[in-house]
Amino acid sequence: MRVEYINPFVEAAFNILKSQVYENVKRSDLYLKSSSLAIMGVAAVVGLAGDVIGQVRFDMTKETALKVASIMNGEKLPALDDMAKATIQELANMITAQAVTKLHDLGFKFDLTPPALFVGDNLEVSNDFKVETLIVPMELGSYGKIEVNVAIRERT
Repeated sequence: MRVEYINPFVEAAFNILKSQVYENVKRSDLYLKSSSLAIMGVAAVVGLAGDVIGQVRFDMTKETALKVASIMNGEKLPALDDMAKATIQELANMITAQAVTKLHDLGFKFDLTPPALFVGDNLEVSNDFKVETLIVPMELGSYGKIEVNVAIRERT
């Protein structure tokens, strides 16, 4: 996995989370996982196609998703309802759009799928890209954390 693909997603997640959710967001240590991962409760998954193939996943607990959605909507949402879910999908859109814009500026060409949202306990999302997933935890203080999962490789 090339660092040129990863950094724009990490930078975009940091910038968007800082401006939209929590100004003191902190990035924790990166780590690798296999291609099959259990989600923490809520995951927005964006597929990538073109010069590269892969996916970016934004993973968080249900509690964190509800807090983030409430902050982004400017009101306390009572439950992880359709509005909260749509907000988490929009957060994924905002981050990936910023990252892809930067990648396009660097000469990389690829498209995105709309974010798919997975909600539940004991769910596992796997990819068939034959590439390990780089996990970038973003700490949001008392709101919890969002893990940015990047699994991208060049199309062969």
